Amino acid sequence: MDSYICDICAYEYNPENGDVASDIAPGTAWEDLPDDWVCPVCGAQKSDFFKK
Repeated sequence: MDSYICDICAYEYNPENGDVASDIAPGTAWEDLPDDWVCPVCGAQKSDFFKK
């Protein structure tokens, strides 16, 4: 699965790790994240991320 990087703060969403702070389980693909998911570090929207 591809990782995605926040264009604002450089946080990396890695599907293997998920986002425990936002109750996103490990193994959750980028495409399966809710539309209202935001960066857990800076609050950026999904549209502010780019594929690594």
